[in-house]
Amino acid sequence: MLIAIISDIHDRRDHLATVLDQVSGADLLICCGDLCSPFIVVQLGEGFRRPIHVVFGNNDGDLFRISQQANRFSHLTLHGEFAELTCDGKRIAVNHFPEIARALAASDRYDLVCYGHDHQHAITVDGDTVIVNPGEVYGGLSGTASYVVYDTATGVAERRDLD
Repeated sequence: MLIAIISDIHDRRDHLATVLDQVSGADLLICCGDLCSPFIVVQLGEGFRRPIHVVFGNNDGDLFRISQQANRFSHLTLHGEFAELTCDGKRIAVNHFPEIARALAASDRYDLVCYGHDHQHAITVDGDTVIVNPGEVYGGLSGTASYVVYDTATGVAERRDLD
């Protein structure tokens, strides 16, 4: 199973459209927060037809309208600030903040921990846990728009930059 992991969209519709096109073969999409505006939820729901799991970030201001838009899509789940998933036998934790991600990874409860917030791509390992910050879809802070694809069969996470 291939899991696409994104974060920190910050309303960059053009970059998000490219990412959604590039991850169209993935089985599941995880978003680690900072969608920013409700229209991004619509773009996610219309642009990726398989399951989508979203946690909130610190820049998701209009949670009411974001939730309203999410309700339009049966395949899109808003988890609040934390998500715990099991996919293809892998235990996955998702939140927005690096400090929380490190604590989750140290717990040894998860195979994969995903986060965002600082816009800095990173793939690290703590024991048996792969820790992924996919970087930013936005691309304006780091200079590169990126995401990660995680393969549940191999346990390998791979960075991908926008074409």
